[in-house]
Amino acid sequence: MIRVAAVLAVLAGPAQAAQFNFCWSGSNGYTMTGTIGFADALMTRSRVTEEDVSLFRIAGFRDGVAIGKWNLNDLAEDTTWHLRFDPRTLTFLTGGSFPGEASQGWNANGDVTDCGPGGFGFNSGNYAQDICLDGVWISESSIPPETPLGATAGPVTPDCRGAPLLGKGRGAT
Repeated sequence: MIRVAAVLAVLAGPAQAAQFNFCWSGSNGYTMTGTIGFADALMTRSRVTEEDVSLFRIAGFRDGVAIGKWNLNDLAEDTTWHLRFDPRTLTFLTGGSFPGEASQGWNANGDVTDCGPGGFGFNSGNYAQDICLDGVWISESSIPPETPLGATAGPVTPDCRGAPLLGKGRGAT
């Protein structure tokens, strides 16, 4: 009886959550850090989508100076929220048409113009990876759409130095 109670107590406990950090290095000094979290049980899937994510936040920088941020607490009915992540390789899928299986839209649609006044967002489609700031596409942040975007269990910094699995775009530092 005691063993049954112990097993039930373990099963009733909180679900374990996988959590990873990432850092994106765009062009002309633009970078972005972030954190993604989802149920540990999803680590064997080939895809995690926006419907699976329980923690997500991003912060944008230009030459190391904070320029904006967005997280799931800011999610509204009209917010673009499209995410494709491969937990087996710890990579965000990039380089495909938006919205598709190899694209991202984190408070930024395919035109990268809907992050709203005072807003910040990120988009990866078949044209580029880039950011939205204050409702405007920041074209000078753009890097090639197929540039890898990976995640790590380790810490990341706004300059993306030392972050694993990350490609550098044209003009990135």
